[in-house]
Amino acid sequence: MRSSRRHPLLVPVLLCALAVLAARPGDDDTHTAAGASGEVARLYQDAAVAAQRYEAGRQAADAQRARAQRVEAQLDRERREIARLHEDLGRIARAQYRSGGGIPMAARIILADSPEDLMRDQHVFSQADLAVGNAIGRSHRAEARLAGDEVKAASAWRTLEKRNAELADLKQGIQRKLEEARGQLQGQADASVAAGSCRGAVRLDQPPIRVTDPWVAPVETVELSAGFGSGGSRWANRHTGQDFAVPIGTPVRAAGAGRVVRVSCGGAFGIEIVIEHPGGYYTQYAHLAAVTVDQGDRVTTGQWIAQSGTTGNSTGPHLHFEVRVTPDMGSAVDPLPWLAQRGVPLG
Repeated sequence: MRSSRRHPLLVPVLLCALAVLAARPGDDDTHTAAGASGEVARLYQDAAVAAQRYEAGRQAADAQRARAQRVEAQLDRERREIARLHEDLGRIARAQYRSGGGIPMAARIILADSPEDLMRDQHVFSQADLAVGNAIGRSHRAEARLAGDEVKAASAWRTLEKRNAELADLKQGIQRKLEEARGQLQGQADASVAAGSCRGAVRLDQPPIRVTDPWVAPVETVELSAGFGSGGSRWANRHTGQDFAVPIGTPVRAAGAGRVVRVSCGGAFGIEIVIEHPGGYYTQYAHLAAVTVDQGDRVTTGQWIAQSGTTGNSTGPHLHFEVRVTPDMGSAVDPLPWLAQRGVPLG
């Protein structure tokens, strides 16, 4: 006869198992993390494209401004020329008046001393009239041409201003979305650190890697902040790495090829990655918001391995980068001269 008694250890074991399962990140959480990381990465790319378009528009506006200034200078020259022609016209008219230019042709015939004098006078006045007519024609043509140029320049300015305004709105819109995605990404990172459990790699679409050198800076846009050996209340002894001031979600690159030997999500460094490189050196990337690699993965130079954040003992968004002779804290060397010796001058 089968016993109806339950095993006395069965209930506690089931409760422990349920607790462990509840503590582990579920598929929905992983998908959410991947979505936030991917959104930040995509928005960074969109913002970069928009910034390039905006810069191209600004350069086009500068070129148009230079053309407009040249047109204005040409207008000034033409106006001075027209003023000179008008002055010549007045001088010719005054000369004609003083020399009898205002006398009717019939009176000239009567008063002429000889037919030769009459013909000579008539030739002089004809030449003067022709010169005046040509000067007036040139002035009118120049004024019409320059007026047309002014209209074209004004139209081009309006077009460029409209385009720049559209690009600025686009850039601001992306920035707003980016800030929202950064907040979501950092919130998930803080939850992982608080739980002491990494969510695992978020596999982002890698951009084409155009790196040909064996070593690169860990972030594409370099803005150095706290340096190696710095003192201060934030560190127990001295600062053991080089900080890069970057916003949350900035792609972090492997400084060189190697193998991921550590991915952890707790302690003073928050979310961190340590990579072993040929030659016996290690690089560390800390205070991250998300990782795109798992422990044991092989990485290439310039490959995206993480997104920056402000997890752990961090006073604001930045990447903490170390070069070590062992995978552990306490064996760091100054990263800047180390990278400079390998063809990556940053200081």
